[in-house]
Amino acid sequence: MGVSSKKSALVQKDLCVACGCCVNVCPLQAIHIQRGSYAQVDQQRCVGCGKCAGECPATVISIIDRRNADEKAVV
Repeated sequence: MGVSSKKSALVQKDLCVACGCCVNVCPLQAIHIQRGSYAQVDQQRCVGCGKCAGECPATVISIIDRRNADEKAVV
C-alpha cells in the first residue's frame, strides 16, 4: 500500500468545544460532532481545503500532510 500525499484536517479533540462551526462550513460534509463533545473528521472524505480550520473559533483544527503522521500543521 502506497503512502498518500493527501492533506486533511486534524482536530485536537481534547480542546474542541463542539460548536459545530466546522460542520457548517465543510463543503464535503466530512466533519460531524461526536457524542456532543468534539468534532471528528472523516479522513476518507476530507480533502484538506482548510475551510474548517479557518472557521474554528477555538483554533483547534490543523491541516496536515498525511504522508507523515507526525508532521506539523501546514495551514
